[in-house]
Amino acid sequence: MIYFQTRSIQFTIINENIVGGKKQIEELIDDLTGEFYEFFDSGNSRDMVEQYGHYYLGSIVFSSGENQAAIIDGQQRLTSLTLLLIYLNNLQKNKLPENKVAIDHLIFSDRHGVRSFNIHVDEREKCLNALYTDNATSFNSSNEPESVRNIFDRYQDIVEMFPEDLRDNALPFFIDWLIYNVDLVEISAYTEQDAHKIFVSMNDRGLSLTPTEMLKGFLLSEIKSDKNRGEANEIWKKQILELTAIDTKEDDDFFKNWLRAQYANSIRETKRGAVNEDFDIIGTTFHKWVRENAKKIELADTTDYERFVMVYLPKYVAIYKLLKKYSLEFSADFECVFYNAERNFTLQYQVVLSAITPDDDDEVVKQKIQIVSRYIDQYIARRSFNFKTLGYNAVKNAMFVVSKKIRRKEVQELREILQKELQNMDFDLDGIDDFYLNQFTMKNMRHVLARMTYFIENGSGLNTKFDDYVNREVKNPYDIEHVWADHYERFQDQFQTERDFQNARNRFGDLLILPQDKNRSFNDAEYKEKLPMYFGENLLAKSLNEKCYQNNPQFMRFMKDEGFGFAAIDNFTKDSIQARQQLYKSLCQKIWSTDLLMK
Repeated sequence: MIYFQTRSIQFTIINENIVGGKKQIEELIDDLTGEFYEFFDSGNSRDMVEQYGHYYLGSIVFSSGENQAAIIDGQQRLTSLTLLLIYLNNLQKNKLPENKVAIDHLIFSDRHGVRSFNIHVDEREKCLNALYTDNATSFNSSNEPESVRNIFDRYQDIVEMFPEDLRDNALPFFIDWLIYNVDLVEISAYTEQDAHKIFVSMNDRGLSLTPTEMLKGFLLSEIKSDKNRGEANEIWKKQILELTAIDTKEDDDFFKNWLRAQYANSIRETKRGAVNEDFDIIGTTFHKWVRENAKKIELADTTDYERFVMVYLPKYVAIYKLLKKYSLEFSADFECVFYNAERNFTLQYQVVLSAITPDDDDEVVKQKIQIVSRYIDQYIARRSFNFKTLGYNAVKNAMFVVSKKIRRKEVQELREILQKELQNMDFDLDGIDDFYLNQFTMKNMRHVLARMTYFIENGSGLNTKFDDYVNREVKNPYDIEHVWADHYERFQDQFQTERDFQNARNRFGDLLILPQDKNRSFNDAEYKEKLPMYFGENLLAKSLNEKCYQNNPQFMRFMKDEGFGFAAIDNFTKDSIQARQQLYKSLCQKIWSTDLLMK
């Protein structure tokens, strides 16, 4: 049984799938922070938040009870909001008392002296406690039920997406606004059956049309020939069926990405009072935007509309489907598409589509996908190594600017533009020197360690697969392994405080990836006990053992050709961590070299 508690009423949540996916969290953060920016001014005092506008987040349908009620609709929003509140509470823990907002009571409640989270269920208590105490790195979600893994992953998404400029001085303003100006409507019924009837009635939209259907109606209405209109209609239906075969709402997502990529020329500014522009309007009412901007996108006569539906649409749907396929299926030809999708970089589709012209042949399309996806992979790496968020709000403007710069460019010019973009970034790979594991870097750390492992194994002629290292759905997935066990008493001669030890232990150079069962069985072992066992694992772990350098000609050749300073380590010390950190840096500089864009 799952509970949500508020105002001394305990809600029973009926649906086990109580939190959505990354996309839903992304939309929630984008909507809330975007609305807050409408009103926030850094010159305001906090009492002025009361005058900020309100934001309607929807309704909650539940059946009433004396001290307990069953939620029929709204559990996803309540769960997502609770995770957001936990994150905001962690952000403000080290701030001065006058800059803190009391929100504990919105996260958990005390009943008869017993504290329970607002989304309380026994199997999720450990996860929520780890998140609430800001100790996510200590929680291993791999063997937990799907609902627990989902909660844990969505919290990591919030950490990644929440705007950096709201984490400091603006934070108490945002929390105040969230608590007092974001509104939920409670709809209460006497019985659970009545609550279900209300829910069905609210969601029964009859014959209302989707944006895709309304766009279709407009485009086909501008085709004069009955014969051509009929042919265009058949083409349209075929494309939409292929898109919705991927996901029920994939048609909407496709049109947003395609129209933004090929036609949007403006985006809302990130300042108070800014108005929605092309990019933003397409994201909500793309059918209306096309109708109002037809001439701007070269839709002037019936021939233009025919070409748009019968030529351009199938062309870009085919490319979009290709991107979607290789975002889920690793392919050496489109490896960076998979890498970017594995890091949940949803803007990839828009940026790639912007570079492609309707006249590009299959080989040119392939080259452009490879170039742009590799640029995105390198962009992500540079931000990640410098602890910069990859949240939608943080990067959408930058990716929009890049999309416009590369729109329909030829291959060579595309390479040059994107290489220059990387060279002009504020962040470079020197951030690796200080890279370490925390709740913010956890997901990317596992990705980076998997990339390095796959890179050296592939270069040494081993038949391994990157996707095997990052797949979380298998029975025994790979987890991050600390070379040093979490035993400060073994290292007191090297550190004055336990905090210094923990900081060193979480550094990049102390980390590997191992199968979950091995990770757990090695957990408390000393290094001398681990070293022989590492030899039976992946090449990155094996390289710590001297046997790795015996009878291993392909690895030795790879190491020599690339100039990597691999070396066996008999006694893993603080200096060893630094040495491995530099080795890892050299690997990453090779993996994410800007020269790769020119090949």
